[in-house]
Amino acid sequence: MARRIKLRSLAIGGIMTLLFAVLVVRIFVVQVVHADFWLAKAKETWSASETIPAVRGKITDRDGNVLAMDVAGYTVAVSPEMLNKLGLVDEVVDGLHELLGKPKDELYDIATKRTAEGKFYRQREVRNEGWKIDKDLADRIAAFREELRNRVGEKDVGLYLLEEQKRYYPKNTMAAHLIGYVNKAGEAMNGIELSLDELLRGKDGRIKYERDGNRVQIQNGHVEIDPVVHGKNVQLTIDSDIQYYIEKAIREAYEKYKPKSITAIAADPETMKILGMASLPSYNPNVYWEAEPGADFDYAIKGLYEPGSTFKIVTLAAAVEEGVFDPDETYKSGSITVAGRTIRDHRREGWGEITMLEGLKLSSNVAFVKLGYEKMDSATLKRYIDAFGFGQPTGIPLKGEVSGMVAPRYATEWATLTFGQGRVQVTPIQQVTAVAAIANGGVLMQPQLVESIEDPNDGTVQRVEPKVVRRVISEETARKVSEYLEQVVVDGTGKNAYIEGYRIAGKTGTAQKVVNGEYAEGKYIVSFIGYAPVEDPKVVVYVVVDEPNDPYAGGGSVAAPVFREIMLQSLRHLGIAPSNAVKALNAGARRGKVVTVPDVTELTVPQAREELRARSFSFEVVGSGTEVLQQIPKAGSIVSPSQRIYLITEERSKLQVPHLAGLPLRDALEICSLLEMRCFVEGEGFVKSQSLSEGPDGRVLRLELEPPGVPVVPPDGGTAEAGGTAGEKGESSGEEKQGPEEAAEAEGGGG
Repeated sequence: MARRIKLRSLAIGGIMTLLFAVLVVRIFVVQVVHADFWLAKAKETWSASETIPAVRGKITDRDGNVLAMDVAGYTVAVSPEMLNKLGLVDEVVDGLHELLGKPKDELYDIATKRTAEGKFYRQREVRNEGWKIDKDLADRIAAFREELRNRVGEKDVGLYLLEEQKRYYPKNTMAAHLIGYVNKAGEAMNGIELSLDELLRGKDGRIKYERDGNRVQIQNGHVEIDPVVHGKNVQLTIDSDIQYYIEKAIREAYEKYKPKSITAIAADPETMKILGMASLPSYNPNVYWEAEPGADFDYAIKGLYEPGSTFKIVTLAAAVEEGVFDPDETYKSGSITVAGRTIRDHRREGWGEITMLEGLKLSSNVAFVKLGYEKMDSATLKRYIDAFGFGQPTGIPLKGEVSGMVAPRYATEWATLTFGQGRVQVTPIQQVTAVAAIANGGVLMQPQLVESIEDPNDGTVQRVEPKVVRRVISEETARKVSEYLEQVVVDGTGKNAYIEGYRIAGKTGTAQKVVNGEYAEGKYIVSFIGYAPVEDPKVVVYVVVDEPNDPYAGGGSVAAPVFREIMLQSLRHLGIAPSNAVKALNAGARRGKVVTVPDVTELTVPQAREELRARSFSFEVVGSGTEVLQQIPKAGSIVSPSQRIYLITEERSKLQVPHLAGLPLRDALEICSLLEMRCFVEGEGFVKSQSLSEGPDGRVLRLELEPPGVPVVPPDGGTAEAGGTAGEKGESSGEEKQGPEEAAEAEGGGG
């Protein structure tokens, strides 16, 4: 018996010893061998982490006005568990239906949602109607929740407002295509929001800390912080005022003509900074889900059009650069035959025998077939078209830009390419970029939308510099082309774009649309592109209207007035004062021939006199010198034959005031500047009379102007008013050659 007890005791002791040994080994394994693993597990239990959301960068205009920013957004959520516990399902469903407009059956499904195990969910979001709502609506839902709390006597009634961030566009529809939007899921869609998403979105931060059993942070516990990196702020080149002018003007045209679309772009030609860009139809990025299908399509960079006669600017520039454009050369207008096919002007009978310059002003297709097809080979024309950037992306910092197409195959297609029809399709941004190259003196620039990028994390600012692509034509060619295009506005199809007091260069475009491989009767794309002031271009504007509902629509009648409205307000906004630029004096002069001012500087006065008389110019010699030191207007200027030329023969300190009657204010002001005199102006148009007086700071010249419409005849004799020096009055031709009558744009591309 004693032996059995002893054995049993030894067995129990052995088992206990073994168990103890196993326990020791297990403790050793846990605390030593797997110490790191279990410590990490413990820290997970003790630790909590929170996300610190990054603020998406702001988008502003050139003046710092906010166009896109992050604001507080609220998401509505409900607790099926709590609603069913309190019996509030029906009441909450009815209330949210009224406030959010969400169907009751969908709300009921959310409020009674169960898990796979059959238990009610603790929380469900009400999407999409209750997703990231604005504060006004959130306040109304909070008031509804407060009513429930007061009635049932519970703080938690199963209705919640989760505070988040949402993207907000303070100016609503303004520049919607250009800016784009961020959807409720936080995904960038279209525009700058998409193309610069990586810069704008930033990076969320995270904080990890230790907590006790009550989920309260331990005071001296370990804390890890992954710092938040807020998104960068982007300043655009656009001017909100000019953007407003564009959108207002195209909205009025859109409502009047009911086109498929209308697009307008304004840019600074020197830098190709986009000042404004808009298309219709459009949408409000704050409620993007309400947009009509296709309203978010950006026609400025994705819309493809046959450019029509605005493309003649490229042919003209190439012809001038190659030395094959003679403005005084004559040709028979109306029609021309290429490879057995007849190509006609938009006025089928033509205008008879006219000059090349008149052909430009009247937008004659035949003139440009002669220039671009007969006088230049196809390889030369294509080289200029490529150099101006057609058939390739411009590089504007927006995703989705298309390349367009320039792919003529046959002789007739090369011929129609010269006036922008056939196998050629371009985008509005390509048109603006190409014409800006002429306005700025011949240099193609990459379109620029971003002025600067600011990093709010360290305060650094990165400026985006204008980017030169290539030189396309010489400065001299660009100057001549600008003055030729000015005549289109003064005395051609672009007269509806004329702005009193400003020198405007521009070109109309009317292209018949192709449907199923054939030109469709009555369907046109009409456009106008131009820039001002010609002497120092500050703004280039392009307007294109797709299928206006006017059977007589043309670039001059539909697009030019829109251009004029945008250009006039933009020039005023930029502080560019009118110079009362050259305009024909009467209706007859509007149809008269224009001529180029010869260079008579460095000639003797007798030599200059003979040169000007031979070209039927009137002139006046200012000063008593024997050699022409300077002339006004400058050599190469395109003027009416009645324009007087001033020959400066002495240094400015010795000069007195010449006769200025009949002179455009622009030239009168140039003479005032030359004489270093103060000048006060009354009225608009051309100088009617002048008077000279002495002021405390020197001589003061007062000019009274006469509006265009009645010719201003300079006084006879050679003595300037107010005791000015004697000058020589040159001979005048006494007769103006009448050009062809103006014609409205007719069917068929080209106008």
